[in-house]
Amino acid sequence: MYVKRLPPVLRSCLHPVLQDLKSAVHRKPVALLSGSRPGIWSGTARTFSNWDYKPPDTSLFVPRQLKPPDNGDTDIGAELTQTLNRSEVLKILNKFYKRKEMQRLGSENGLDARLFHQAFISFRKYVMETDPLQVDLHIILNDVCCGVGHVDDLFPLFMRHAKQVFPMLDCMEDLRKISDLRLPPNWYPEARSIQRKIIFHSGPTNSGKTYHAIQRYLSAKSGVYCGPLKLLAHEIYQKSNDSGVPCDLITGEELVHVDPEGRHAAHAACTIEMCSVTSPYEVAVIDEIQMIRDPSRGWAWTRALLGLCAEEIHICGEAAAINLVTELMFTTGEEVEVRNYERLTPLKILDQALESLDNLRPGDCIVCFNKNDIYSVSRQIEAKGLECAVIYGSLPPGTKLAQAKKFNDPEDPCKILVATDAIGMGLNLSIKRIIFNSLVKPNINEKGEKEIDTISTSQALQISGRAGRFSSLFKDGEVTTMFRDDLSLLKEILRKTVPAIETAGLHPTADQIEMFAYHLPDATLSNLIDIFVSLSQVDGLYFVCNIDDFKFVADMIQHIPLNLRARYVFCTAPINRKQPFVCTSLLKFARQFSRNEPLTFDWICRHINWPVFSPKTIKDLMHLEAVHDILDLYLWLSYRFMDMFPDANLVREIQKELDSIIQMGVYDITKLIRASESAASGSVLESPEAQGSDERSDSRQNQILRTQGQRKTRGIMQQIPGQLKGTLASRLVQQGLLTPDQLQQLEKEWITRQHENGSVGTQQQPSILKGKRRKK
Repeated sequence: MYVKRLPPVLRSCLHPVLQDLKSAVHRKPVALLSGSRPGIWSGTARTFSNWDYKPPDTSLFVPRQLKPPDNGDTDIGAELTQTLNRSEVLKILNKFYKRKEMQRLGSENGLDARLFHQAFISFRKYVMETDPLQVDLHIILNDVCCGVGHVDDLFPLFMRHAKQVFPMLDCMEDLRKISDLRLPPNWYPEARSIQRKIIFHSGPTNSGKTYHAIQRYLSAKSGVYCGPLKLLAHEIYQKSNDSGVPCDLITGEELVHVDPEGRHAAHAACTIEMCSVTSPYEVAVIDEIQMIRDPSRGWAWTRALLGLCAEEIHICGEAAAINLVTELMFTTGEEVEVRNYERLTPLKILDQALESLDNLRPGDCIVCFNKNDIYSVSRQIEAKGLECAVIYGSLPPGTKLAQAKKFNDPEDPCKILVATDAIGMGLNLSIKRIIFNSLVKPNINEKGEKEIDTISTSQALQISGRAGRFSSLFKDGEVTTMFRDDLSLLKEILRKTVPAIETAGLHPTADQIEMFAYHLPDATLSNLIDIFVSLSQVDGLYFVCNIDDFKFVADMIQHIPLNLRARYVFCTAPINRKQPFVCTSLLKFARQFSRNEPLTFDWICRHINWPVFSPKTIKDLMHLEAVHDILDLYLWLSYRFMDMFPDANLVREIQKELDSIIQMGVYDITKLIRASESAASGSVLESPEAQGSDERSDSRQNQILRTQGQRKTRGIMQQIPGQLKGTLASRLVQQGLLTPDQLQQLEKEWITRQHENGSVGTQQQPSILKGKRRKK
């Protein structure tokens, strides 16, 4: 209580002392009372005694495979004593292993039962297979065999061997110091050299908190905006430049200077991982601060919060983060000013579920938590004669914006949106009503394990808050569920208070891993990371972020010869490890990089089989999304290795073209779903309609007419008896139910099937196929 009354600078000096006292009381109260060695203190720089450390996870210690030493051809030990009887030596070694005193000494020197056993197996193999032995070892063994020495005399030589097999035993104190993460504020000396003003803009979605922070950012002489998504960074980049404030765009894949000569602008909009902690600014904005608890990305918010060199730090996010931010700033000696905001428009929880898609209204958004539900729901909506826009996480940013624009356009017939929680941040959408298709979502917990669980109150509020935005067509928002049984659960979730965020994420830096590797040169990067996390000590305000993705890539490229810094960069590349094509592409990138062969535009085009074509099925669309991710990966690496990835501009051009192709595929997503269903069932009836014509009309009216015509045709075709399906084309033409375009598609399918049966030669374009038929 009295400490809080002290000035911030004194509080920051006392904080390390208080934290250690708190840790000592909670962890080892008996040690303090019994007079155990205290820690050594020097201002805020501290070293800690052994009792303060948690025991390492020795299962991570991989023994080194020792090469037989070159002791020369002359057996000096035998000349000084006599030739050893190997069977007697084996008995002595086994006796050594069984002695409790030796096991106890081993434990005192860092060898638990597991390590002691492994070290002994290696030691015994070395003694029995090496000829000649080292002189000192030979003499000790001979003395024991002759009865003039004791078996315990082997322990120093055994420990010498054990430290060669497990080199971390010899440098454990150094490894512990390197992995000590208890004072993250000290990692940023530039930020600690200034007294920053911290302003927390707290409020729910659609409360104007970010707007006020951005207004201060625009009025400053210099500033940086740090957001969680490329879309948000791009939005601030455009808004800033449109307001006459020159602003650069910095994301993991691109660096855009507004200055023609490439000079840095005074303002920058960036994704939070890309923010500089050495560049000075007048104002910095950190958006969505609640993501500091994210199991994978939380470290980026921690780094920005502690490390940004700005006179004013404006933080935007949920009230649940206020206490944590205040505590973190207490450790830096900085006060936090909190500004609270209320929602600008009302949000109503409805008493009725939607229950049927027949009850959809313009401005509705159905939220699903997986792609299969997206496809199923959009297919059902299209079957009702309605158009819908589709947005999900793996779509390229340009496609998301195009779908959002389509949904927001009052003149567009598309009035329904089907989306994942990707709409929770980064898109301005005119939504009247949010409808949860489900309240269950897959999540990754702190251990990196996948869990299927009910959405949290924070997630529910974030998504629900997208309804009735202040700047949208709908001033009032509504929220409900698709199914009646979920509605009471949704109300219960939304009634709860968002639990306070208690810890902030941390991640080992490249410098820390390099220091680790210096002490453990033979360990793999994945093993280094495991040992680092095992030994790491964190303050109660922090946790170590999940590193499974990092380790996945580290294991994947372990066999490729790369220096540690380059290997670390490749392992931090943002990839979806569920996409095999993206993973194999990263592997090929690393292999080409290791050969010092630049990855040129021609090389990447051959790899992705460019040019690509419009998708015919959902599988095709997913492949194009993976190709887009691969181009993103190329651009991400080009930002870090410009010489080896030299054609970023050309790659960016074809990525824009690919984005347009994906946009067209998403525009016709229900057609792709039907085509996929047809391919799976082998249905002849649906295939022509599912494939449709590849041609696109620039006229919106033509698009509407074509869609209406397809619906009419499908409705009539569903009435045709099953016995007529064998002569479908002729029957439909006779009845006047097929247009020339649809007949052309039927002809194309018929010839394709003949080709599959071996009746026709190489398949070509439809016009050529018709010519071949005439010749026959």
